[in-house]
Amino acid sequence: MTTSKLILSFILLVAVLSGIYYLNAEKTPRQSAVGGIEVQGVLSKAEKERSYPRAKEITTPDGFINTDGAPITIGEFVGKKVVLIDFWTYSCINCQRTTPYLNAWWEKYKDKGLVIIGIHTPEFEFEKEYQNVLNATERLEIKYPVALDNDYSTWNAYKNRFWPRKYLIDIDGYVIYDHIGEGAYEETERKIQEALAERMAALGEDGTIEQSVTKEIPAARGARSPEIYFGSAREPEEKSFLRPIADWKVTPEFAQNVSSGASIVYRYSGKDVFFVAEADEEVVIEVSRDGKPLGAEAGIDVIETADGKTVVKIKEARLYTIIQDKQSETHTLELRIQKPGLKAFTFTFG
Repeated sequence: MTTSKLILSFILLVAVLSGIYYLNAEKTPRQSAVGGIEVQGVLSKAEKERSYPRAKEITTPDGFINTDGAPITIGEFVGKKVVLIDFWTYSCINCQRTTPYLNAWWEKYKDKGLVIIGIHTPEFEFEKEYQNVLNATERLEIKYPVALDNDYSTWNAYKNRFWPRKYLIDIDGYVIYDHIGEGAYEETERKIQEALAERMAALGEDGTIEQSVTKEIPAARGARSPEIYFGSAREPEEKSFLRPIADWKVTPEFAQNVSSGASIVYRYSGKDVFFVAEADEEVVIEVSRDGKPLGAEAGIDVIETADGKTVVKIKEARLYTIIQDKQSETHTLELRIQKPGLKAFTFTFG
């Protein structure tokens, strides 16, 4: 064999071996250890462009909380931070059960390059009021920025349909992960850690990303009644649980009693009972279960009177905790309203 043929054969062999290596490399996720985190499948910007949607901007915000009065954008963090967006509304119990994890992630990772932005998209008209949202963030101990999305423009930009929903945006501005509803807290936190490790590598920063995950609060088990809406827009059928129905004015968002002595009687299954309501002037509601005042199962918003009755005082537009039981059971709950003016929005169950 001539020298030229040997060289040609060698070149062909190298080409074949290189092709085999390339194909195998494409099938094997790329891995790198950064900041103590094993990061898999780190993609180039071109690959991300093909694989992930770009983050949408906050549009026509109706105010900001925890930003010292200054507006913020998602764009200002691209190339600098990892952003976790959380769509929520303050009277939603599912959102409230997610908040402790968001608060924990904020404290753990805010100095490691994570920004959390709560996009508050209201379900009810009263949730559009800035002061109501501010009060809720203080009550829930939320320290991360919150943007009010009263016209649903940011919600619609993300084509969202759920409360709560989280979108994780990496340093390059791509939505690399999202989760609907409660749960998957460990999975979400692992994704946050990976995104922060990638950011650290991209910026050439030293340090480590904590690998532990926030302890998950066990979810309630057992039967649970579906959410009940008092307004006609969500549930147009007759409200048989409003007694007597002639004493109630039903609007698209809520039902309002027009006389004293009106009541709500509902047979439910669940461990906890939550009630979204408000009143222009304080309304006292006597609460009983299976015909008796509440005992150890009384929620944090229920108080016992001197004569042994259990009542809840409604004024501020928010979610009130009526029942906090040890396990899921079936009972008949009765709320007897002592004067006109209560606006009842929803029952939700845990």
